[in-house]
Amino acid sequence: MSAPDPMQAPAIRWGILGAGGIAAKFAEAVKNYTQSTVVAAASASSLEKAQAFVAEHDAGDAYQSYSELLARDDIDAVYVATTHNNHHEPAILAIEAGKHVLVEKAFAQNSAQAEAILAAAEKAGVFVMEAMWTRHLPHIHEMRDIIESGVIGDPVVVMADHGQALTWVPRLMQAELAGGALLDLGVYPLAFAHDVLGKPESLTAVGQVVDGVDHLTSMVLSYPGRQASLHTTLLARTDNYAQVVGAKGRIIIDGVFYSPTTLRVIVDDEVVREFDGRVDNGFQFEAAEVARCLAAGLTESPIMPWSATREIMAMMDEVRAQIGLVYPNEK
Repeated sequence: MSAPDPMQAPAIRWGILGAGGIAAKFAEAVKNYTQSTVVAAASASSLEKAQAFVAEHDAGDAYQSYSELLARDDIDAVYVATTHNNHHEPAILAIEAGKHVLVEKAFAQNSAQAEAILAAAEKAGVFVMEAMWTRHLPHIHEMRDIIESGVIGDPVVVMADHGQALTWVPRLMQAELAGGALLDLGVYPLAFAHDVLGKPESLTAVGQVVDGVDHLTSMVLSYPGRQASLHTTLLARTDNYAQVVGAKGRIIIDGVFYSPTTLRVIVDDEVVREFDGRVDNGFQFEAAEVARCLAAGLTESPIMPWSATREIMAMMDEVRAQIGLVYPNEK
């Protein structure tokens, strides 16, 4: 089934918590590629930062206080775009204010924080989704259709890597902000493997942690008769490719696999199918999914359900345990 057109989703009103680069990309996606609007944004670090953000992105009113933004009656959903160490507290604050919530990936630092968010959502009866934008993109919808068609046979091997040269980004080099490769980059290959193969029977990881931040990690997920080989690093840019290999053929997703891109299906060493899923931005697809789910009265997305978030979060907990990655002051 093709990815639904984001412009056909119902219009809702967004508030944004956080005013960094990821928030900017989301605000632009909502403004330019959906019927929805951003009516307010908040930056806990300074009111001036929030004011500059809303002025640049035509995003309504600026706040420094999350609580003041959340007290508004004209906000249907909130996008949590704070740093990884502080997803759960703003998310729970929004939920307790009765708002539906989209939480930037990785959903939280650990499973305990993730469960706190989901428990609050269940109690309040509001919608919550992890913002794993890749799951909603056109080429991933196409990939699922190809797998379901049986043209490559049952998937037996998944390979994916995500490497970027990001040591220059201050937040990624700070352990107290839950920096490092895993939560920012490694979550993509893990979530991709989970999308194709589901929850693994076991996981093996090796990595290098320097000053409380993971620089390199390789992961192998094991399933009965199947396996995923994954890698992430913030030291250098890799091909950022992904492959799904079946007994009859394979799907090659071109870099950067987790963003809007192209794919090819190869059977008997011949390309039998190609798909071009390149679009501007891409965050509009997850924003539209939230709007559709709210219109349908859902509290979780069938594309990115709570069960997927729980299982991916548990995998990251296990990776961290095996490579010795512990964030300071983690709760």
